[in-house]
Amino acid sequence: MTGGAHDVSRPRGWQLWRVAETVTRSGGAPSASPERAADGSIAAQPAEPDEPTTAGDPDEPSEAEERLQATEERLQAISRITDSSLGHLDVDDLFAAVLQRVVEVLDADTAAVLLVDESARQLVARAAYGLEEEVRQGVRVAIGRGFAGRVAAERRPIAIERVDETTVENPLLWQRGLKALLGVPLQSGGRLLGVMHVGSLTERRFSDQDAELLGLAADRIAAAVLTRELGVERSAARVLQRSLLPTALPACPGIEFATRYVPAEEGGVGGDWYDAFVVPSGDLWVMAGDVVGHGLMPAVVMGRLRSTLRSYALEGHDPEDVLALGSRKLAMFEPGFLATVVCARLEAPYDSMRIASVGHPPPVLAAPGEAPRLLEIPVSAPLGVVDERPLSVKFDLPLGAVFVAYTDGLVERRGASLDVGLQRLLGAVEVAHPEAVCRQIMGALIGNEIARDDIAVIALRRVGTRSC
Repeated sequence: MTGGAHDVSRPRGWQLWRVAETVTRSGGAPSASPERAADGSIAAQPAEPDEPTTAGDPDEPSEAEERLQATEERLQAISRITDSSLGHLDVDDLFAAVLQRVVEVLDADTAAVLLVDESARQLVARAAYGLEEEVRQGVRVAIGRGFAGRVAAERRPIAIERVDETTVENPLLWQRGLKALLGVPLQSGGRLLGVMHVGSLTERRFSDQDAELLGLAADRIAAAVLTRELGVERSAARVLQRSLLPTALPACPGIEFATRYVPAEEGGVGGDWYDAFVVPSGDLWVMAGDVVGHGLMPAVVMGRLRSTLRSYALEGHDPEDVLALGSRKLAMFEPGFLATVVCARLEAPYDSMRIASVGHPPPVLAAPGEAPRLLEIPVSAPLGVVDERPLSVKFDLPLGAVFVAYTDGLVERRGASLDVGLQRLLGAVEVAHPEAVCRQIMGALIGNEIARDDIAVIALRRVGTRSC
């Protein structure tokens, strides 16, 4: 190990269990000076033959009693770090409490938590005790560089006994006068969340047991980080998604509207949306789309894509060109994201509509005197896949006709054919006021079922010849 580092990556709980087990079995203590292996870790010791006991001062605790007391103190230290009473604290207060306890239990001088910025592949200082300037200055360390970067890259505990520019990336650490550092990764389910480290202002060699205790604290921090991350992301995604849905549908004398939006109860918020707006030319645009994925980022991308498609529509492009330009933008600025969209433009007096689709389920049209039908539109690849211009089709929209666009959460079910969902949808659509149509659709296809994917629905009916 270079740079004065030694490996302290024993399986968590191994060393503490060994000490406790030895004391419990023998009523005595393990050897007082365990040898270290070549890698710096504590090596297992061979059993020693029993030796005759010698009389000593009855007031002096025996060696076995001292070691039993040390074990009890260690277990108390574990209890302090894993104290269930910390569970009620918010993340910032939890960080502060755990870091302070870690410093006290390990007899250290500093402690810090750095969290991963995945987009930059860096660690960002998030909380500290005795090293607050690291957080206040927004310290960043590249993963793989320096001490903390190595802990993150190798995902194992590392201790060093030399703190300078050859071993540490952050100059604040050696300027602070630290002589030794011990760091462990913050992980959850194989995912790297960050790094936690403690430091000593005096020369010191951190032990395997120190690494065990710091690892327990890291587990507590990692669980809190993940819980907060999921909660914040879900809340932010819901707020963002709802804020991007139209606050009011267009006031068109010849068109009636109704909509539904239901976020998923399981799996996190996604990037589903619907839209309806009128441009200065008088054209009415109706869209429904879905950015693939769940969580905050698909919702963010959805907002950007919605604004992009609106802009291209405002410029007067045809539906197929709006989608082609949107696909180029998505592939260029949001690589890795895909989206399905159905896009319709109605020109006054709205007796016809031109529709283009990219990877999206077919809309439904129900005209008076006719059975509801799925509109046959050539479907291109989703936005963000290839740079191609989709095809559009023109359909008549007679007086009284109802048009319904939706996202796949309405009709797709695990283990069931999509055709089954589409047929159920056709059976629910009728020539009626759009609000009644939406009510009928949601009752027939959702009922009391838990939504496992976001659902967006927009329905319109042509009731006159006047334009918006």
